[in-house]
Amino acid sequence: MTKNVAVLIGSLRKDSFSKAIAKQLMPLFPEDMHLEVIEIGDLPLYNQDYDDLDQVPEAYTTFRNKMQQMDAVLFVTPEYNRSVPAVLKNALDVGSRPYGASVWDNKPAEIVSVSPGAISGFGANHHLRQSLVFLNMPTVQQPEAYIGNVMNLLDDNGQVANPDTIAFFQVIVDAFVTLINRYID
Repeated sequence: MTKNVAVLIGSLRKDSFSKAIAKQLMPLFPEDMHLEVIEIGDLPLYNQDYDDLDQVPEAYTTFRNKMQQMDAVLFVTPEYNRSVPAVLKNALDVGSRPYGASVWDNKPAEIVSVSPGAISGFGANHHLRQSLVFLNMPTVQQPEAYIGNVMNLLDDNGQVANPDTIAFFQVIVDAFVTLINRYID
């Protein structure tokens, strides 16, 4: 049975480090897992009136329907001001509503934070974990995936060449696959 894994990237920048790292992680998953980057940049800011007044934007409906089809979620995100980028938090809010119809419930998750700095997106990683606890998403606890000094990891083509880094990426993916298989038959 194929398992569908959504990849949500917390950066909208065309040449973002998070996108480059996500592209490195995706091929490391087993063949029975289909990974798909889900666009979140086109979601209007969440406003409960849309749901309450039955004026739901088409982008919300498309996103919610797509996420309902997903079995698990890989979050790859930068850190903005020691927290989660607004685009990613907005996607969480859109998917969690209307109340009682959350698309996130019981979906296994992995968080990979990416940063040019040495702190490695620690703040974003932990703020995102806080939201995922409330959204009832079992999340990989170990290994923690903080990718710091990312500019030194990527070559001119946006590829990671260091075999130790690639081996660590495989450990991250393997831990997530184990969690997914524990929750999804």
